[in-house]
Amino acid sequence: MLTNWQFAVSGLLFGSASLLWMYIVKVFPFSTAYPLVSLSYVFGMIAAILIFHEEVSIIKWTGVIFIVIGCLLITR
Repeated sequence: MLTNWQFAVSGLLFGSASLLWMYIVKVFPFSTAYPLVSLSYVFGMIAAILIFHEEVSIIKWTGVIFIVIGCLLITR
């Protein structure tokens, strides 16, 4: 497994994300930083559209809008 480049890259990305998360939690209040993790759902849906060419229903777009509004309210 250690010679598989995808496994090595995923380990590096995971390590980088962990270091970034530790920095974010150190600098910003946890009550602000943690809810912003929900933006990963928004990025996941955008990836589903752009990479996997999935169709997204209006109810899912509505959910994304609520997530974005919630994140905007939390950061103010």
